Amino acid sequence: MQSAQIRNTSIIAHIDHGKSTLADRMLEICGAVDPREMRAQFLDSMDLERERGITIKLQSVRLDYKGHTINLIDTPGHVDFGYEVSRSLAACESVILLVDAAQGIEAQTLANCYLAIENELEVVVALNKIDLPAAEPERRAQEIEQVLGISASDVLHVSAKTGSGVAELLDAVVERTPIPQGSSDEPLQALIFDSHFDQYRGVVSSVRVMNGRLRAGDQIRFMQVRSDREADEVGVWRPRPTPVAELGPGEVGYLVAGMKNVAEARSGETVTTSRNGAVEPLAGYQEPKSMVFCGLYPIDGDEFAALRDALERLQVSDSSFSYQPESSGALGFGFRCGFLGLLHMEIVRERLEREFGVSLITTAPSVAYLVELSNGEEVEVDNPSAMPAASEVSGIREPMLSITIIAPTGYTGTLMELCQARRGEMTKMKYLSPERVELGYRLPLAEIVVDFFDQLKSRTQGYASLDYEPDGYAVSDLTKVDILLQHEPVDAFSSIVHRTNAYAYGRRMTTKLKELIPRQQFDVPIQAAIGGKIIARETVKAFRKDVTAKLYGGGDVTRKRKLLENQKAGKKKMKAIGRVDVPQEAFISALRLED
Repeated sequence: MQSAQIRNTSIIAHIDHGKSTLADRMLEICGAVDPREMRAQFLDSMDLERERGITIKLQSVRLDYKGHTINLIDTPGHVDFGYEVSRSLAACESVILLVDAAQGIEAQTLANCYLAIENELEVVVALNKIDLPAAEPERRAQEIEQVLGISASDVLHVSAKTGSGVAELLDAVVERTPIPQGSSDEPLQALIFDSHFDQYRGVVSSVRVMNGRLRAGDQIRFMQVRSDREADEVGVWRPRPTPVAELGPGEVGYLVAGMKNVAEARSGETVTTSRNGAVEPLAGYQEPKSMVFCGLYPIDGDEFAALRDALERLQVSDSSFSYQPESSGALGFGFRCGFLGLLHMEIVRERLEREFGVSLITTAPSVAYLVELSNGEEVEVDNPSAMPAASEVSGIREPMLSITIIAPTGYTGTLMELCQARRGEMTKMKYLSPERVELGYRLPLAEIVVDFFDQLKSRTQGYASLDYEPDGYAVSDLTKVDILLQHEPVDAFSSIVHRTNAYAYGRRMTTKLKELIPRQQFDVPIQAAIGGKIIARETVKAFRKDVTAKLYGGGDVTRKRKLLENQKAGKKKMKAIGRVDVPQEAFISALRLED
């Protein structure tokens, strides 16, 4: 295929601005899907995506339109899946930036637009949902010109729901998208930008050919892992996988090379030919840095090997999470996993349970702290149980975020109150229009990971939008709170919190565990401690058997006293040697994320 006929683009937008619905209309206009097979959000193939109504994985499709071939990538909108967006941009020359005509510019709109500009891509802006009664396309176009610097006359008006203006948008994509560069005479260089595991064919990789030609049957080399394979199948997504003889410069398709080892086909890998191949690999991607950590443990210890295999297979389709083995005295063997955010963590956990049938216990989310030791060393701690003793620590630095909030001006006060309560420092305040304000804050990541987003939405009746990015580390007064059962620390319940929140955390956990732990044959003290200092305590009272019930008529008082003294001695001995029985249900309930 001639490069002059190829256009590579992706749809980017804030969450729920209509990306997947727009992709549906494009599929219909280009005749890519039989009308009998058409369904809403066609490219969202996972059950989880369809249930939640969000895109989790990027999806590519080849469309034929007026003598041109458009390779379209539908991307996620949630901030946790920003890595998926950045990967898709490496395979494109332009982006379709979608903006809701009723809501206007949101936080992720700005972030995605700047990301496209950094990648030197052509930006085609379209106002979606112009059919809504609340739509104000002219006003929103002026807002785009003011904030993004894109002329209002270049902003297209579309309705992904009705199909109005979508053909004109496709025309604009063909007209404005630069022709892909690359030579078919150069050695093969193809970039893997996504992969997934197929149980029948192994790893299926989405590739963008930069130079040369990728043919079925060729002997190919994966340059970073230095592995040679045969290209069993080369094809394109229409949107069903359709084999082709070869992919040339500028084309986007898929590659099957019989790989079972998921590490060989990581996103960012460069594919070339084994003979006379490229000397240098492509730039690839910067490795994503995990921001939120938690422990994943199988409820049944025999499922540890199954969990490990499931994590390996899942990582080929989602390389943005990490994992390593760890063990817990309370929960047994499991894995310490790192994620890009809370939603990402929730999605991975749910995919493990659904797609691989593993039942999991998830520990409370935490972040990675930099701990400076008394001897001058600095260590990274992402698990509270790994925190060194207080006597060895000279200082702790916590990760910070730079956040951007866009909301109606009437909520400015409540948003400032929320951010300041979470130890935030204001960095900017800008009025995008008389009705909308942009707030910038620097906040600790630990204050974001639990319920910040929920609070943000509830305090603004759902009108506020949030975007964030890492912003270094800051020294903070942090401390480790241990939870002790029968004077023994339970590592699964330990947490690193700001000293001002330590008492509240300890009180909350001890009260909760008192409700969850069943009564034993002896009193069970539940304590929260900082070092050797107890800051909160609850007691699960023991069972008490009526040992005097068998005495006739109440019995002699000395006989009754003797029986009670024997019972007391037995309980004292039991307390000394007894072990607290904590059922798995108590761990699951105590560590529930939403609580």
